[in-house]
Amino acid sequence: MIYWFKISLAIAVGLAFLLYCLAVGWLWFAQEKLIFMPTVLPADAVLSQRPDVREVVVNVPGAQLSALHLKHSAPKGVVFFLHGNAGNAVTWLIDPDFYSRANFDVVMLDYRGYGKSTGRITSEAQLRSDVRAVWNHFAPQYQGQDKKWLLLGRSLGTSLAAGLATDLAQAGRAPDATILVSPYENFIALTAQHYPLVPKAVLRYPMRTDQLVASIPNLLLLHGDQDSVIPLRHSQALTKIAPKAKLQVIQGAAHNDLQDFASYTGAIEAVMRGL
Repeated sequence: MIYWFKISLAIAVGLAFLLYCLAVGWLWFAQEKLIFMPTVLPADAVLSQRPDVREVVVNVPGAQLSALHLKHSAPKGVVFFLHGNAGNAVTWLIDPDFYSRANFDVVMLDYRGYGKSTGRITSEAQLRSDVRAVWNHFAPQYQGQDKKWLLLGRSLGTSLAAGLATDLAQAGRAPDATILVSPYENFIALTAQHYPLVPKAVLRYPMRTDQLVASIPNLLLLHGDQDSVIPLRHSQALTKIAPKAKLQVIQGAAHNDLQDFASYTGAIEAVMRGL
């Protein structure tokens, strides 16, 4: 009896281990499905009816990236907005008049597979390269004449914005301000929070924001104190790495409703006004 119990237990443990290995293997190859949740649009979709918003297509290796460009005749500068992991640029550019009142243009790109952008995301390096390519496409319009550069990343886009800000600073033209909304330390810490059984070695998108923020000038972090997706402690950890960064906690806000709080929009408006 004991012998057969041991055999059954060994088989059960072996099967459980096999299933775990299969799940880990699936995560290695399919983690994009868990990270990126795009809303796809047909190729002939009209992205905006506003005459001051137009779609611009940027060619990158293996894809065409769609970007919305809110453009004024004599803007104070540009907000380069890197959105979160769900939806598309149409769903994220919810209040163009907010930026118009501050006389700032907005560039908001859709990552591969989002909106009308073609292709698919296959690596962090590719994703960061795409962000830099779109920036390089628009940046010449805002060089000289004291035009201000504001990088704004939200959720997924925070690490991308931090990476671009660091690259620009190293190239000798740091952004005038960088705002990270609901940022994460890195995907390793975030995965450990939500999926504690997933080994770090399986993550192909480490997204190490913590390795990027220290050298970013004029850095503001905005975070809701009720955020359960990316808890406030992530921003608090980043401020320890970048002690010159400012953290503003949006009281009562969670992860997806920050734009409903006057303290959130007021903080971004104050940055634009102060540049």
